[in-house]
Amino acid sequence: MSFRHLITLQELPKEDIQEILNLAQSFKQVILRPIKKVPTLKGKTIVNMFFEPSTRTRTSFELAAKRLSADVLNIQMSTSSVVKGETLLDTLATIEAMQIDMVVIRHSASGVPLFLTKNIKSSVINAGDGMHEHPTQGLLDMFSIIEKKKKIEGLNVSIVGDIAHSRVARSNIWGLTKMGAKVKVVGPTTLMPKEIEKLGVTVCNDLKEGLKDADVVNILRVQLERQKKNLFPTLREYATLFGVNSEKLKYAKPDCVVMHPGPMNRGIEISPNVADGINSVINEQVTNGVAVRMAVLYLMGGGKKDEAFN
Repeated sequence: MSFRHLITLQELPKEDIQEILNLAQSFKQVILRPIKKVPTLKGKTIVNMFFEPSTRTRTSFELAAKRLSADVLNIQMSTSSVVKGETLLDTLATIEAMQIDMVVIRHSASGVPLFLTKNIKSSVINAGDGMHEHPTQGLLDMFSIIEKKKKIEGLNVSIVGDIAHSRVARSNIWGLTKMGAKVKVVGPTTLMPKEIEKLGVTVCNDLKEGLKDADVVNILRVQLERQKKNLFPTLREYATLFGVNSEKLKYAKPDCVVMHPGPMNRGIEISPNVADGINSVINEQVTNGVAVRMAVLYLMGGGKKDEAFN
């Protein structure tokens, strides 16, 4: 890796993205075999610090680290000294004094992972910061696309939903456009960031038009917890206009790949028959998340691809 930290896909070179995706293919084979461990990070210590609720990402990073034989320490805000008034930096200084190697952090404030890189010696991995980015989700989404489509370059990818509040959308946009995909962002104008077309995407406020000829449909959750005001009349209206069901999915290509980063609001942004349909790779995304995070942790830990399984 050309970077000591993984904070954003915006600044991650295409070559590093490709290296992670290639290595993840090998680690996918590891997690599918009866013995799911390799000794590649034995002796390394990884701290998972999650200051927002998480199931998939937190457990995925923990499993990834353990399957690489690293020592893992999990810290949640509700059980840390932060609730007693200790600053985040003081908490990190205490932990780093225990000779750790990497910190995986999720925080509600955009920019916290970058802030940590300037104040601690350990490598930092962004597991989602506010409405900024979620780089490993973007990587696992790209990996899932390659598994089904064998490529990213030239594909039509439609990202549907709450674009304005989604860190997943931003990481996907940076990663997919960098790898050669044609990206549409689809949703109501109130959930669309200003001037987002400057990121190299096409903006569409009509779902049927947004799904037209899509090879990949990535459906995002409506993030009510991040919205400061009512940005659409009702959830029922949102589901009617922008919820993806089997009828609307017909506007995409018949062999399109349906994705969702989770957790899903069934019946709002995605119907059950789409979530559980033959086009869906939502469960595969969860499996792929472990493989991709194994690749990231291994490379951030100083490993080289040709030594990964020695």
